[in-house]
This record gives sequence, structure tokens and C-alpha cells, in this order.
Amino acid sequence: MSPDSLQYIYILVFMIGGAGLLAGGGIVTAGLLSPRKPDPVKESTYECGQEPFGPAWVQYNVRYYLFAMVFVLFDVETVFVAPWAVSFKQLLLTAQLHSAALMEMVLFLAFLILALVYAWRKGVLEWT
Repeated sequence: MSPDSLQYIYILVFMIGGAGLLAGGGIVTAGLLSPRKPDPVKESTYECGQEPFGPAWVQYNVRYYLFAMVFVLFDVETVFVAPWAVSFKQLLLTAQLHSAALMEMVLFLAFLILALVYAWRKGVLEWT
């Protein structure tokens, strides 16, 4: 093992240790410093100022989750497409990269359109 590769191992160990200490330190500090004054009013369920009624465990229709997941999918898609569209003009100047970048985005959008068609056919987008 060369001395250069040993330096990277040290960096990796320090990063893992630092992340563990940061997460663990935050949890331990919050546990030690948080106030503990139990009160029945504090421990009751809060529902926008109204008294809670019925059981706390309510089974929701899976369509709500599917609709939310489709929304997140297409919301994240804009995070990838917007910067690509902004930098595409610069990619056109480099002949080697522009065709690869265009084909990658066409493939990405094709998968998204396929996912949208699939969700549409399954009725995920119908709100009843």
C-alpha cells in the first residue's frame, strides 16, 4: 500500500468518524438538555385545536400515496431537466458531448413518459 493511498484511508476514517460523532452527539445532547415536564395536556393528541375523536390509526386509501409518489417523481424530474436545458447551449458547442447529452435526456424523458402512461392507465391520476 503506497503512502498516497494511505492518506485517503485516513480521510475516509475521519469522515465516517466525524459523521458518527455529529449524529450521535446531537442525539445525546438533545437527550441530556431537553426539558422533561410530563403533563397530560402536553401528551394528548393535538388536532388543530379540536378534541380528538376516534382511533388514531386510520387506514388511508393507497391512491393518496401513489398520487404523491407520481407528484414527487415529476417534481424531481424538473430538478434534472432545468439545469440540463440551461447548459445545453454550451453543450452544443462541443460536438462530442452534445449528441450524448441529447440522447441521455431523450432516454430519461422517455422513461418518465412511460411512467406517466403507466400511472395514467392504472388510474393513479384519477381523484375520486
